Amino acid sequence: MREPAFRIGFLLLLLLGVSGVNAQDLTGIWKGTFVTESGENYKLEFQITENKTLVVTGVSYSYLDSRFYGKSSMTGHYSKGEKSLSIQELRTVEVKNIGGGGTCLMNYKLVFSESGKEQFLEGTYLGKTEDRNNPSKNGKWGDCGGGRVFLRRVETSDFYVEPFLKEKPVTKTATPVPDKPAPRAVAKAPVKTPVEEKKKPTAIVTPKKQAAPPTTSTGTPTRKANTIDPVQRETTAAPRTIVPKPLSIPVETRSRQNETAKVFTVSHEQVTVKLYDNGEVDGDTISVYLDNQLILSRKGLATEPITLTLSLDETATEHVLVMVAENMGRIPPNTALMIVQDGDNRFQANLTSTEQKNAMVRFRYQKPKS
Repeated sequence: MREPAFRIGFLLLLLLGVSGVNAQDLTGIWKGTFVTESGENYKLEFQITENKTLVVTGVSYSYLDSRFYGKSSMTGHYSKGEKSLSIQELRTVEVKNIGGGGTCLMNYKLVFSESGKEQFLEGTYLGKTEDRNNPSKNGKWGDCGGGRVFLRRVETSDFYVEPFLKEKPVTKTATPVPDKPAPRAVAKAPVKTPVEEKKKPTAIVTPKKQAAPPTTSTGTPTRKANTIDPVQRETTAAPRTIVPKPLSIPVETRSRQNETAKVFTVSHEQVTVKLYDNGEVDGDTISVYLDNQLILSRKGLATEPITLTLSLDETATEHVLVMVAENMGRIPPNTALMIVQDGDNRFQANLTSTEQKNAMVRFRYQKPKS
């Protein structure tokens, strides 16, 4: 009588295992950026396919405005258990370089992650010089510099979709990006060869302390009273209700309503916030305030993130981040995807800002119990 049950259980485990592999299939288009040690920001696109043995092959495109464009073939391997992709470029297939100079190949060490339906590859790279006429004389990894890489899975390419992707469906993302015309012979300055200087660290924004949480123009419910032990209820005075102070809306946006998009409870004093254009990159520009302090001024949203590191004060009831639309771009309204990294925890929110309202996110810091 036990054998059928055992077989059913085994089949369920097998199916779950197969489902897990499919959920992490990297086949598709990944678009983003790589940043050199000297701070140069290049656009980067992967078109890759993953087979049943987790071998990953494909091509990479890298470009920097109208000065440089390069396409390379590459191969590597995905570790499902560690969710890590190790992939390296084999040779350049196409190069257009207005400034002349040599080319570099890149070796990527990336980690796969998910936030809702969004999927990301993040990590580092090392470059080595390439001898296109005699590959045996290529340099060593690192002699062409290194840096950071960030990619996000998308539906469409800035170039054309490779034949190996046309043969199988590409995994869809939560925010598909409409087709764009392929760029002219573009991008990259003297190939990916970074100037040796240290990258500036990300500035940490430390908000002012505040005694209580702010409210929107429509008002925010008061915090629930502390729970009293039923045994002590008759002898303990009723707790006082904490009434939050009103939010002092920035002068530039007082005519707009602050609409709460999300409330995040975080357990780390420092959290990382990344902001992307949530859809087609159409020229959306934003400013960001944290507890009424301007921390980002008139910055354009794109496929590569705007990264902010927030330092939260545990003595404050909560911290308020307000995203203000400086324009509506070509396609109103002004929309952004926010990814919040709180230690190992990752959250996301879709923000919408118009000429009538700002997008507001509340952060509540709770110190972990020791």
